[in-house]
Amino acid sequence: MISKIVFTCLPWILLPFLDGETIETLPFLEKTKIPQNHSEMWSGFDPRLEPLETEILKEWEDDGVILQVLRFRIGLFKGKRAMMAGVYGYPRGAKRIPGLLQIHGGGQYADYKAPLTNAKRGYATLSIAWAGRISAPQYRVSPDEVKLFWNGEVKNSKYKLTTDWGALDAYHAPSRYGKDAFPSIPVADWTIDAVESPRNNSWFLVALAARRGLTFLERQPQVDPSKMGIYGHSMGGKLTVLTAGSDQRVRAAAPSCGGISDRYSSNPLHLATVSDPPNLKKISCPIVFLSPSNDFHGRINDLKTAISEIPSREWRISCSPHHNHQDTSEYEVLTQLWFDRYLKDTFSFPNTPKLNLLLAKAQIPEVSLDVDESNMLSVDIFYTQQGQVDGAKDNSNNTKNRFWHHVKASKLGDRWVARLPIFSSESPLWVYGNVTYGLPSPISGVGYYYGEYNADRFVLSSLMQTVSPTDLQRSQPLVSMEPEHTIEDFKDDWQKEWFTYKPEKWGLRTHKIYDPVWKAPRDAKLSFEILVEEANKVVVGIDSYATEISIEREGYFTKIELTCADFTNAEGEALQSWEGIKELRLDELETLRPGRGSKAAPKKLGGPWKGKPPKFKNLCWVDM
Repeated sequence: MISKIVFTCLPWILLPFLDGETIETLPFLEKTKIPQNHSEMWSGFDPRLEPLETEILKEWEDDGVILQVLRFRIGLFKGKRAMMAGVYGYPRGAKRIPGLLQIHGGGQYADYKAPLTNAKRGYATLSIAWAGRISAPQYRVSPDEVKLFWNGEVKNSKYKLTTDWGALDAYHAPSRYGKDAFPSIPVADWTIDAVESPRNNSWFLVALAARRGLTFLERQPQVDPSKMGIYGHSMGGKLTVLTAGSDQRVRAAAPSCGGISDRYSSNPLHLATVSDPPNLKKISCPIVFLSPSNDFHGRINDLKTAISEIPSREWRISCSPHHNHQDTSEYEVLTQLWFDRYLKDTFSFPNTPKLNLLLAKAQIPEVSLDVDESNMLSVDIFYTQQGQVDGAKDNSNNTKNRFWHHVKASKLGDRWVARLPIFSSESPLWVYGNVTYGLPSPISGVGYYYGEYNADRFVLSSLMQTVSPTDLQRSQPLVSMEPEHTIEDFKDDWQKEWFTYKPEKWGLRTHKIYDPVWKAPRDAKLSFEILVEEANKVVVGIDSYATEISIEREGYFTKIELTCADFTNAEGEALQSWEGIKELRLDELETLRPGRGSKAAPKKLGGPWKGKPPKFKNLCWVDM
């Protein structure tokens, strides 16, 4: 029990005591000893030192899995205790099984579905609620409930205990004091240090709490402390890297969509401490990076550099084409497989595909891929000329919408090869390979946003190779692609250049219309033919605009022609021109969201589909 706290405050020193003994989790700072690097930032912190003071807030059983909403002590900061809430789950009767720490992303929740599904595969899991949000049966803490907790409204029927950062603020979306400290290193009354210090940054605070989460795991009778892994998505992906880079207890890590691209801050102190490079350089455990090709947060062009920075030689990557911050089962399942390999030794990974890019004068560029062929299903090459030159400021619109051309590789001797027709020698060339492998038996899990999936295959990627415009021009390759009006013929492997986040539905989308090869003529119409089994409504979407088409003719292809004016947004405004359009969608239904600050209501188009999926042909631009 804390009965007395005495503060001795010097201009740059904080010295709290309990009965003459220092009780603060972090040592005090002097102005001349502000941490300047990764090691100094963590100096003096022992994640095992303080008691956990665990509180079980709710406990229940679900299909043989014991689940608990609980809180444990993070530490004592500026004389106030901080507590982390989370959901812990394990198979009933389990002893000394692998333990997993799951870290949610920005705007997400600690969710019981992660511990539940992991327990069914033989893992004990702690999902920490670093932002205070929790999703569990009869214990849901949304941002509104987090605010009730902040304000101490204990008499409100929706009030629930959750994460309490005490004197600090490492919440996110929203933050308690109105501004989070992830992108900056602030100095405020709610930060640890009264000077600019990396310990004031929220990345550091949440990573510290995650390390305390590892302490919680290793002390549970269900967990083998020598077999602990960590994974997280988005901000949770970066926090996975920060935690694995600071705690040797992590024996396997799986960050998705984060942990590789925080390397461009203008603040040198941020770069030297809480950015990705100094943390990547400390990771010695096996690690798999899940990095979709169009992700805005963990950008594929930083992945090769990140791999070169980690000391660990045990790594793999999986890069879904066209996806941004979401994935489908054959990519998401890498997380589960990784822990099966390094915490259970029940799975064996193929080697990483090795890609070589060949450029020759007056010839089409070629790639060759060295592939581990055991249980292999397919070899695919993806490339784009919409990348950016190294060192250029990231163009977020381009990053999220660039189009990746697909080429199916063919076996030639002991390698797989493909030719890459290019459109220009004045744009960079980015290329990587994907190899799809079959699984011995399907694996069930929950993905980045806790959606359930079932996977019968997985995908490993090569490192991406890049060629700058200067080097491309020097090699003088054959430029063989020309502008086309035909966007899609719906033949052969056409779906490889389209994508979806809902494979159980027929709807698809593509960025082909953003590529200069398929740039729309100024006064063209968008044309396609569609065949339906029953009368239905089809939604065609372009960026934030869409149109709904009723198809009554059954059993025959119906030709559709659309102008810009046919597409409207949630506010009812028409698309003014094809210039700069990025994404094309074909689907059964869609909800258009109004822009920020708009008073318009969401606009719903289409409806539940009847009968078999439609068939399409001749998607193209035609003259008015």
